[in-house]
Amino acid sequence: MVSALGMGGYHLGLIGAEREATSLIHAAIDAGITFMDNAWEYHDGVSESRMGKALANGWRQRVFLMSKVCTHGRDAKVAMRQLEDSLRRLKTDYLDLWQVHEVAYAGDPERHFMRGGVMEALDRAKQKGLVRFVGFTGHKDPALHLRMLSYGYPFDSCQMPLSCFDASFRSFEQQVIPEATRQGIAVIGMKTFGGDGGAVKKRLVPAADALRYAMSLPVAVTVTGIDSLKVLRQNLGVARGFRPQGPLELERLRASYAPLAVDGRFELYKTTSKHEGDVGRKQHGFPPQSELGG
Repeated sequence: MVSALGMGGYHLGLIGAEREATSLIHAAIDAGITFMDNAWEYHDGVSESRMGKALANGWRQRVFLMSKVCTHGRDAKVAMRQLEDSLRRLKTDYLDLWQVHEVAYAGDPERHFMRGGVMEALDRAKQKGLVRFVGFTGHKDPALHLRMLSYGYPFDSCQMPLSCFDASFRSFEQQVIPEATRQGIAVIGMKTFGGDGGAVKKRLVPAADALRYAMSLPVAVTVTGIDSLKVLRQNLGVARGFRPQGPLELERLRASYAPLAVDGRFELYKTTSKHEGDVGRKQHGFPPQSELGG
């Protein structure tokens, strides 16, 4: 069992001081958040290192710890080296969940399942007891998720963007959740506020409504970026005493936000390269974000 609300690892690298990040992680755990998200490539390892220091001295035993492998098409040997890095940074002997990160480019599923690819590393890590569960993540296109699921691999989890906007545009909710559920795979929600929170900042959707919608879907946990005590308290306010919205209420919200959602303007991770990490961009022959300008 994990908490309904998870703590995103990317935002830990955005916090100015390491001590502040540690305090925030401890506050989240004390408040009941047990699911900790991270990835090998977040801020060149800073996010994992910060989380590892915060989970020392007994805190590790209180959480379900997840990180992601960022081979982006490279082989199982690279994946296992990355796992060694992640375990060292996170100061742990094992991960509760290890996921293939950012299935976002055409051909990614084929690269991951090729002979000697990252999927073999997932098997090897489980056999060695270095990870308990395995899965994959992505934010680009439901078709890529469905392609990953088409191989019949016994994934334990599948992470995807879920929001009141997603339902009306290239929808992971409508296309991927049913297949993941059919295969008995736990769904992990992310990007509840649209990745950069644009709709919330423009007051087009209340943060509480957006989070409540995503948490009401058939998910195991909803991961949110938390970079301050203010945001932590906001999200906890929704999670405490949470009751899922019913089908009619969910449909009402989908219809309400559909006019703002049908062109993907608040889900730029689907329509642009804005949210693709530099490690993956490099592996696929694209320039880093810093060279794109504007």
